Amino acid sequence: MAKNIDWGSLGFGYMETDKSYVSLYTDGKWDSGTLTADHTVTMSECAGVLQYAQTVFEGLKAYTTESGKIVTFRPDLNAERMAQSAERLEMPVFPEERFIEAVKEVVRANVEWVPPYGSGASLYIRPYMFGTNAVIGVKPADDYQFRILVTPVGPYFKGGAKPLTIKIADFDRAAPRGTGHIKAGLNYAMSLHAIVQAHKQGYDENLYPDSATRTKVEETGGANIIFIKGNKFVTVKSSSILPSITRRSLEYVAEHYLGLEVEEREIYLDELPEFEEAGLCGTAAVISPVGKIVNNGKEILIPSGMKEMGPTTKKLYDTLTGIQMGRIEAPEGWIYEIC
Repeated sequence: MAKNIDWGSLGFGYMETDKSYVSLYTDGKWDSGTLTADHTVTMSECAGVLQYAQTVFEGLKAYTTESGKIVTFRPDLNAERMAQSAERLEMPVFPEERFIEAVKEVVRANVEWVPPYGSGASLYIRPYMFGTNAVIGVKPADDYQFRILVTPVGPYFKGGAKPLTIKIADFDRAAPRGTGHIKAGLNYAMSLHAIVQAHKQGYDENLYPDSATRTKVEETGGANIIFIKGNKFVTVKSSSILPSITRRSLEYVAEHYLGLEVEEREIYLDELPEFEEAGLCGTAAVISPVGKIVNNGKEILIPSGMKEMGPTTKKLYDTLTGIQMGRIEAPEGWIYEIC
């Protein structure tokens, strides 16, 4: 039975639940892992994560489906992406099959915290890994913790599906051949000043251009961006953006469920007025529509308007969430049943 929580009023914030998962890496190997009710972490003041930001993370969700089952969505891709992130930061890879089993184990241990079907909420799952032993010289740590916390959440953006106003960022997010393609904590740390400044100026998010030429669209501080133009679903092709699992899933949905033509290509800033719809996509938000993009004071109005999600974006959102919630048949291998 679910906890007695006003699920509909949840924001996107942390709430301590019953159990977390933890596995330790020492002497060159991972231990067997365990569930713990201790939600604190104790480590050296000189830990690698504190000195040199050696940490990576993932994000996925567990849902209650229409039939009452608790499932999660494509965790194999999260496991694969976390392995790639760890390799890039010279961290030991947590085995992908163990990653999936750990996700299932921690969700089962917190089953009362999974929001009910139709509530609009979900159980957010945050796997993360960090260096724990003392490191004073610049080098990889020797010891690590892999942990998973879970917390029930509501919508990522306040106001739900209300179209967002975003600005072309004054700062760079990631350099070519840098770390923009992995889910490292350091990538998000550098975006904090930019997002605080954007909020002070009345914007919901920053849209980062490529750092080499500042002429092409890349992504926002927390999501990939998608565009609709006629019968085309257009997404950014770049080696320095995060390979969003939601975006890749939407590409499949667009082509195979909605019959749209999918284009993954470079998108130039001067093309933005040509698009009919736009949206930010990611695990947390799924899709949040964009109504206005501001570039150095010049307003670019997306024709879908500032009041509601555009019609094609709405179909994409409804189809993907329908798959996640069990209302629409999923492609093979997308849904992992937990209990």
